[in-house]
Amino acid sequence: MNLLRDRRNLIVGGLAGAALLGALALGIGYFVVFAGSSPQKLALSSPTASPSSTASSDSSPSAAAGTWTVAAGSQAGYRVREQLAGLSAPSDAVGRTSSVHGSITIAASGSTYSVTAGSITVDVNTLTSDRSMRDQRIHRMGLESDRYPTATFVISTPIALPADAGNGQAFRISATGALTLHGVTRTVTIPIDARLSGSQIELVGSITFPFSDFGMTPPSIGGFVSVQDNATMEFQVKLARSGA
Repeated sequence: MNLLRDRRNLIVGGLAGAALLGALALGIGYFVVFAGSSPQKLALSSPTASPSSTASSDSSPSAAAGTWTVAAGSQAGYRVREQLAGLSAPSDAVGRTSSVHGSITIAASGSTYSVTAGSITVDVNTLTSDRSMRDQRIHRMGLESDRYPTATFVISTPIALPADAGNGQAFRISATGALTLHGVTRTVTIPIDARLSGSQIELVGSITFPFSDFGMTPPSIGGFVSVQDNATMEFQVKLARSGA
């Protein structure tokens, strides 16, 4: 009996050890495959002309008024920090897509103008990073982009623009609206760096939030690989006048 019990304990212990080693190997493999350099944070493009050359009749409120539609060169995505066994990974995990759609409306009132409406949609099921394994996982874990393929931000409060916003110089605004992500909608305020110069508007911003705010659970593998509790959504949106 003792011999049988010892043999059974040995087998159980061996299976447990094998499972532990397997999980550890998977965790280390995940870390090794995913580790790498991260893309820089998104920022406004360098201006193509000096402010004095861009300032013209196009910088007047009446010229800026109208509908502006998302144009080529726009991108949006996520930035999260991965961890191995509680230690910070050497770089952020970053995924992006150029599948961004939407428009904003600018209305003029005397010498002032403001963004009165706007909606931007990102096809998050097309997000890609530098690792296909990571891209496959977010379809089923965390973001669950197979189940929730889009993210949308709809402006709820008019955004006043500086009187000289059309001169090609960068300025800072804040956009408050409804962000829908992972099937959950929350009101958020996003700080945005912007530039308006005649034929183009460029908007760059980001917002960091706990995964739990949008009903998401940070992905993990057997306790060896995990993602920090906060995620960052970032975007660079370029808009052109509709019909231009």
